[in-house]
Amino acid sequence: MARNLEIKVKLDSHSEIKSILSKNKIKLSEVLRQKDIYYKVPSGLLKLRIENGKQTLIFYERNEESKKRWSDYFLLDISSKDAEKFFDKFLERVIEVKKVRELYLFNNTRIHLDKVEKLGYFLELETRVVNGLRDAEKRFNYLVDLLDLKKYPELRNTYRNLLLEKTK
Repeated sequence: MARNLEIKVKLDSHSEIKSILSKNKIKLSEVLRQKDIYYKVPSGLLKLRIENGKQTLIFYERNEESKKRWSDYFLLDISSKDAEKFFDKFLERVIEVKKVRELYLFNNTRIHLDKVEKLGYFLELETRVVNGLRDAEKRFNYLVDLLDLKKYPELRNTYRNLLLEKTK
């Protein structure tokens, strides 16, 4: 099982963050068009991510109440193009989240600038644990400070839940 440390903040736009990234020579890695289909499971979260023609089943668990937002996750790449139809046969869909993600990479951290359909603009950091938790926290905190993220309220929620709340 892999682990990462995360933060998510709501933004009015991506322009200020892009300016900071540019000044620090952190370049855009790629633009991802994602559709996440969330399924009902007894615990954790399960989604099928369809991204630029690639399909990945992702299961993760995260304690949203803990001080730090650590996630434990599994990724399963799927070669079949019919994964969505396959899972719909026996899993109950909860909701579908569509977004365009601009991906930046820096020191084993994924910087996501997301434009989520029906929700707006967000930034997510995901710092992978590769040399222990302390090292991951150090790398994570560096980017939190560099991007001045403490001035934004942290969202302790998934796009899934934000969208479900909005549709109530």
